[in-house]
Amino acid sequence: MELPDIYYYKPIYVETASGNKVCKQSVLSGAQNIILNGKNIVMEDCVVRGDLAGIRTGRHCVISQKTILHPPFKKFAKNGAYFPLHIGDHVFIGADSVICAGTIGTCVHIGRDCVIGEKSVLKDCCIIEDGTVIPPQSVVPAFAIYSGNPGRQIGEAPESMEDLMMEYTRSFYRHFKPVLDLEKATSAASAPNSARIWSTQQ
Repeated sequence: MELPDIYYYKPIYVETASGNKVCKQSVLSGAQNIILNGKNIVMEDCVVRGDLAGIRTGRHCVISQKTILHPPFKKFAKNGAYFPLHIGDHVFIGADSVICAGTIGTCVHIGRDCVIGEKSVLKDCCIIEDGTVIPPQSVVPAFAIYSGNPGRQIGEAPESMEDLMMEYTRSFYRHFKPVLDLEKATSAASAPNSARIWSTQQ
């Protein structure tokens, strides 16, 4: 799957030695506790709370506009603590989502306007459709498709989901291109979403 070119305004992005492209308009708190393992894209107005606990992503992850990555909190009898948030390779997170999961596996698609509750576990190759709310401490099985509020399983992803997500996230990165003219930058509303990349594969 080859995507159309997605143009970002180069002056507001930083590209690291490992190929991560991070928007300066996003807030990465506790940067020493945030590990982006290469060729990640962090778009505009995201909030990454590494000041609370460690946050680690794999390679080729896309974190869309206005997404919040927030380590999960667990309350104990007398106090509480934040726990690390781990995200696997080839994960796409849609715009305006709030992620408080404990673990997100590889090749996972999370749509727009989703909420992933505290200490939830999303297994490999699962799909969270737009607007879904996953309750705290839930476990989403591998290859499951979840939708609704609260989220429930409505189907299964195709066996080719791993290949589809690897191809999609790599294509997204290849086509995410810098421009110096702000008017040529692709708006958030018109940026492609992978929400239906599997629909023709089932």
